[in-house]
Amino acid sequence: MTDKTAHTGKNTGGGDVRLTGISKAYGSFTAVHPLDLTVPQGSFFALLGASGCGKTTTLRMIAGLEDPSTGTIFLGDKDVTDLPPYKRPVNTVFQSYALFPHMDISENIAFGLRRRGIKSVKKQVDDMLELVQLGDKARHKPHQLSGGQQQRVAVARALINHPQVLLLDEPLGALDLKLRRQMQLELKRIQTEVGITFVHVTHDQEEAMTMADQVAVMNGGRVEQLGAPADLYENPQTTFVANFLGTSNLIEAEVLETGSDVVVTAGGGKLRVPGDRCTSAVRQGGKVLVGVRPEKISLAHADDAGSIADGRNRVTGRIVDSSFIGVSTQYVVNSPAGAELQVYEQNIERDARLRPGAEVVLHWNPAHTFGLDAAQDIDAGVETVEDAG
Repeated sequence: MTDKTAHTGKNTGGGDVRLTGISKAYGSFTAVHPLDLTVPQGSFFALLGASGCGKTTTLRMIAGLEDPSTGTIFLGDKDVTDLPPYKRPVNTVFQSYALFPHMDISENIAFGLRRRGIKSVKKQVDDMLELVQLGDKARHKPHQLSGGQQQRVAVARALINHPQVLLLDEPLGALDLKLRRQMQLELKRIQTEVGITFVHVTHDQEEAMTMADQVAVMNGGRVEQLGAPADLYENPQTTFVANFLGTSNLIEAEVLETGSDVVVTAGGGKLRVPGDRCTSAVRQGGKVLVGVRPEKISLAHADDAGSIADGRNRVTGRIVDSSFIGVSTQYVVNSPAGAELQVYEQNIERDARLRPGAEVVLHWNPAHTFGLDAAQDIDAGVETVEDAG
């Protein structure tokens, strides 16, 4: 029987994680407001948000390291709310790998099995070493390994216990950027291979979107939006999600007409937004926020405005800044529709006229536009992106 079958075999029969009305308060401060969340069995699920948003507290409640103030936690069909951590079929990998420095890698991985009195561990340890691709490091001590290799040992040590759920708390936070990217792919491969549920806490948007099947974006102790990474990115439902996941241009506008498309006016011009990409508040009319991602916009010099295809959304403006980033040039454009609109153009055929001071037309396919409720803070989530780096 392969390792994958061994793992998935243990998890058949409703191995999902279900949180019902879970909350956590410390005195008068509420870290997590009551939330309902289902993590599908066998999925790679990310809790994403800035520090202090409640994601780690939520993870610790699943692990049994924090007692919820209200609500219940189910693992499969079993209520584990009152079970101590060691009685829950979960294991946690923290940012500090907490490997035993005096033990070699094999002994570190075998630790959980030996503690449970299991004598013959070699086959299981060898399988785990193979899974995390560290078979040649079995006799090394932790200090002889790189950060990424130590991280894989920590994962193997947790997985050898055959948990129903593996919890990962900012597991890649201590690694440098290049190693972090490699480990993202490595963790995703391991999760796919063993087929068990991973719940991963991170503040890094790219990390969550690279690895997870589903992402819950948390803000202020609440889940702002839940969905597949591409859906969250393309169809944000709040300004926080629009700004926190990548960059969004949010333009203040007024609804002129509603239908299959919503027509708005912004800065003296008209823009079209697909009705199914608007939140319900937008379809009721009045003031709205129209959003478009910087990479969806094309930039034309004002002299070429006549060559832009009909039917595209367009906004006039003046370039105030440009940055060459190798793969793309990032422009900042001031326009009657909004100050400091961002445009990312791939460096395929660069137009030398597109430099600060140039009059330009920003144009894009209306299908790439989304509409949000203007009652929200237009800058929600912006600062957190900078803070998170």
